[in-house]
Amino acid sequence: MEKNPLPQLLKQALLTFTVSLILFGPISGLVLEGFSFRNEMTRAVVLAAIVTIGRVAMSLIAVTAIGQRIIGRVGGSGAGVTVMTGSEKSPVLLLALLFIAGLALPLVADKYFLGIAILALIYCLLGLGLNIVVGLAGLLDLGFVAFYAVGAYLLALGAQYLGLGFWSALVIAPLLAGFFGMVLAFPVLKMHGDYLAIVTLGFGEIIRLVLNNWLEFTGGPNGAPAPAPTFLGIEFTRTAKQGGVPLHEYLGIPYSADYKFWFIYIVLFLLVCLVIYAVERLRVMPLGRMWEALREDEIACRSLGVNHVFTKLTAFMLGASTGGLAGVFFAVHQGFVNPTSFTFFESALILAIVVLGGLGSTVGVIAAALVLTILPELLRDFAEYRVLVFGVLMVVMMIWKPRGLVRIKRPAFFPSKAEESSHRFSLAANAEAGR
Repeated sequence: MEKNPLPQLLKQALLTFTVSLILFGPISGLVLEGFSFRNEMTRAVVLAAIVTIGRVAMSLIAVTAIGQRIIGRVGGSGAGVTVMTGSEKSPVLLLALLFIAGLALPLVADKYFLGIAILALIYCLLGLGLNIVVGLAGLLDLGFVAFYAVGAYLLALGAQYLGLGFWSALVIAPLLAGFFGMVLAFPVLKMHGDYLAIVTLGFGEIIRLVLNNWLEFTGGPNGAPAPAPTFLGIEFTRTAKQGGVPLHEYLGIPYSADYKFWFIYIVLFLLVCLVIYAVERLRVMPLGRMWEALREDEIACRSLGVNHVFTKLTAFMLGASTGGLAGVFFAVHQGFVNPTSFTFFESALILAIVVLGGLGSTVGVIAAALVLTILPELLRDFAEYRVLVFGVLMVVMMIWKPRGLVRIKRPAFFPSKAEESSHRFSLAANAEAGR
């Protein structure tokens, strides 16, 4: 005889409503007015009721045959690693179309949307860099924003004190950020998990506080201006400010502020494509295999003779170098940098991109970076609830896809024909010797 599910359902609904009301009450039910507050609990009750109805509806659907099939399909796709068989077709045509579409975006996008696209590509770079450290090597880094700040301030302060330009900073930034990554890596070589996260968090805060308090050098809270980009002496401003020639005068065309955004976007897009290719190649190289072995089991990795010091150093340094590149593009895009752009929230957002996209998945990280950058802009009309919607989406993702949006695809390695023939020859020789 089946048990009546109604009492359990009512108990679940009551618990859901109570917890939701406790959460929504202080957030949306109390509106601050100076030193007092206004009671708006009706909104909190409505939100709690919506959550309760949704939870009850999910419970009712789950007991049906269709619901069981959906749960089985969703639950089965969220775990594990897909091992490629080697017979998959390479999506060369799709990649070529995406590449052409990406290059052609400035021709159809306005200045506002192009600015969002540039910001999305910057977060793609940051996500790819942190994915090396966290996703591939398994080293939890909560201070990744420090390398982002190093790249941005290199351009701003380098132009102010050393006369560096955009292209010089683009070359020096990954080297300097990689050096800072090495400085961070040495003290944490024997740390794991929470201890590693705390130390890296402290490193990020140290960099931010130095930038904020070193008034004579960094400008402190006032920040520092960053120069506009140039290309072979051609500038993208209305008048020449760095000894070059403005683009509109060089080509004899009307001036437009969009030229600067077009140039930044194209260079950034090409660099992101180059970094994606480099990361994908590294994954199948011995270094990438050592990163993944270190992530799965460091003790077993070291027992097999893998140099864990070299492996961790390369992960931190390569990830930091990518963050430094992203910082240069952020500075040249904004034209100004200050410490408020490099808070812990930025590190948390970059980590959320890696986790939601899928640890170790390049495609997932890119998709998550695009979603988490464009979504806040789409929700700008609901600015009061943007953070709430962002949190709800993260919770849903962690329940629905605990390993991220895209499952990791690991290539299978097959012996070459020379190895197979050599193996067959050795087997035949052993059989002949046995006779």
